[in-house]
Order: sequence, then structure tokens, then C-alpha cells
Amino acid sequence: MKEKANLIQKHGGYRKLKSYQIAQLIYDFTVRFCQRYVDRHSRTYDQMIQASRSGVQNIAEGSRASGTSKKTEIKLTNVARSSLEELRLDYEDFLRHRGLALWNGEDPRRKDLIALRLTNVDEVAHWIETVHQSERSLQKDLTKSSGYAGIAANAALTFIAVADSLLGKQIEAQARNFVNEGGFGERMYRFRMNKRG
Repeated sequence: MKEKANLIQKHGGYRKLKSYQIAQLIYDFTVRFCQRYVDRHSRTYDQMIQASRSGVQNIAEGSRASGTSKKTEIKLTNVARSSLEELRLDYEDFLRHRGLALWNGEDPRRKDLIALRLTNVDEVAHWIETVHQSERSLQKDLTKSSGYAGIAANAALTFIAVADSLLGKQIEAQARNFVNEGGFGERMYRFRMNKRG
């Protein structure tokens, strides 16, 4: 019984992964963002939602597959990362096409958003409202202000950057694990050889 447990390694705990949690937040946020700011009949609407969904689903699928295929786990985790990169470009396009500012990596709003570790769309919406009100109270030229849509798009880009970093580290760890422990086929061979004595 112990051999069987070791042959099929522990897998499928994706709900506990920070990368999965942030990808799910990005998906939920993107659905709401598209409903508010993107034409429902455009290809962009569907593509953004599908790219964000793919980020979540591929992390989960890779995690479940890892018990019998580390190669598949690495591949699907990278697909998730690639899907979120596609989504990043869509959000950047949204800002550029509307003449809205793209926050740089040192923008204090980005740092504030990351530090808050928000977990759901309603918390993010409240943060966006707070930032918008703060900008209005400073009497900034509202014609140059990002407004709700610009703040929201930059918030999404901030979350995507966090997810990208987490997934990059996750892929590196998966690759090290594969090199150190081998794949499922190698483990099966070792178990057979051990059983034969």
C-alpha cells in the first residue's frame, strides 16, 4: 500500500496555490471589467474572458495531472502563464487606445494594491472607488485622469504581474522537481525493479 501511495505522488491541491487564487481573482475581475467597459459584441470581449479563464483552468488541470505526468504539469502551468500574458496585452491595448495612463512598476497605487492582498472582486471595486475619490479630491485635471476604467485596467495589470511572477517561480520549482525525481514512467520502472528485488 505504501508503494502505491509513493508511486502516485500527492497532487491536485491547486486551490491552495497562491497562483491559482490570484488567477481566479483576475478571471472574476475580467468578467466584470468586460461587462462594464468592453463592447459585448466585440471579439475582444470574448478573448479577454477566455484568456483569463484559461489562466485559472490550466493551473488546476496541471495540478491534477501532476500525479502521473510532471511534463504535463509544467506544460499546462506555462499555458496558464501564456494566457495571462495575452490578457496583459489586451489590458494594455485598452489603455493605449483610449489615451489612458499605464502605471509603471514604481507607481504607489500598484504597491498599495499588492500590499492589501485583496481576495475578491468587491474588495477590488472598493479599492478602485477609493483611488478614484482620492484623485478627485486632489482636484486633478479629470480630462487627464484615468477615471474608473483606467484605474480598473491598471489594477488588473497589477494582478497579472503578480500572477506572472508566481507562475514563473512555480514552473522553475516544477522543473527542479522533475529533474530531481524524474517522471511517472521512471518511478514506475524503479518500483518494478524494487519489487523484483
